[in-house]
Amino acid sequence: MASVAVFFLLLMSVAFAAALPSSTFFTYSEAPKFRDADTCPACTAGDCDPDLVHIAMTLDAHYLRGSIAAVHSILRHTSCPDSLFFHFLTTAGVSDSGNSGDELAAAMRTIFPSLRFSAHRFREDRVRGLISGSIRPALETPLNYARNYLGDLLPLCVRRVIYLDSDILVVDDIRLLWDSASTALNAAKSAAVAAPEYCHANFSRYFTASFWKGPWGRLPFEGRRRRPCYFNTGVMVLDLNRWRAKGYSRKIERWMEVQKRNRIYDLGSLPPFLLVFAGEVEGLDHRWNQHGLGGDNLKESCRVLHPGPVSLLHWSGKGKPWDRMDAGKPCPIDHLWKVYDLFSTAVTPSSSSSLSIS
Repeated sequence: MASVAVFFLLLMSVAFAAALPSSTFFTYSEAPKFRDADTCPACTAGDCDPDLVHIAMTLDAHYLRGSIAAVHSILRHTSCPDSLFFHFLTTAGVSDSGNSGDELAAAMRTIFPSLRFSAHRFREDRVRGLISGSIRPALETPLNYARNYLGDLLPLCVRRVIYLDSDILVVDDIRLLWDSASTALNAAKSAAVAAPEYCHANFSRYFTASFWKGPWGRLPFEGRRRRPCYFNTGVMVLDLNRWRAKGYSRKIERWMEVQKRNRIYDLGSLPPFLLVFAGEVEGLDHRWNQHGLGGDNLKESCRVLHPGPVSLLHWSGKGKPWDRMDAGKPCPIDHLWKVYDLFSTAVTPSSSSSLSIS
């Protein structure tokens, strides 16, 4: 029996080698099965049941380890895992890393056998010509802009969706975020985005001097329902019916076209969202995005949690916990992320024949 188990794990190791960079064979542990509480709704098959909580994330080879930890944390802390439906956004073909979206989705299926999800292929050429250089190359990845097109990528029956970056952990029931955002969006009648806002942040620094001195100035923000404030696009709840009706994908694209001509910002996909939505966002409790744990966009400095309750931790910034762990230089907060990491040891292909599993 032991030899059968070892053989099975070896096969898993080879399978994951096809879905990840070829220099190393990676293995991941299968996640445990999490069961619904007795009070959970009985959701039907498919992705159109109104009782489902919809969650969208991107799948990228470098961030796969983060995505796996994020999904693991969500499942571990929710009372109704069977009512969660994930939408994974992948590249339509082979990515720059040499991995296809189908391979990454297959990896998720192996690690989470009972997970309800669909993979949605995002055509990178839809946005590639609109992307400008950023202060950090990772922010220029086309898949980073897939969130702009959720209204097109997801089925029309999906009215709302939680969008999450891959460098997060959820340490509370995700349905609480869903319910809180739904209450806020229902009350607002017209808002398409709910997210934690940070009105103490220097809003002007997200745009260049050329923007403020040019023909735009504060004109884009005039007539908004409230004061324009910074919000982080790595944690949002989107009303897709309103998004589609108001053509927000195209509005974001128009600002990206302005950027190509005039260089009005330096920071990837965030500023176009601010230009379209700042002052129109329904604010959520800050506990749902304790961001900045990866330092800033230039330095991997260690950060501590902000005061107050925490439901979601976000390693936004340059430093990612899996990279710092592998480099042997983790920040204290990274050890919390490690609790949800399903990654196991790696073996180089040259020594794979002598693989031993204790």
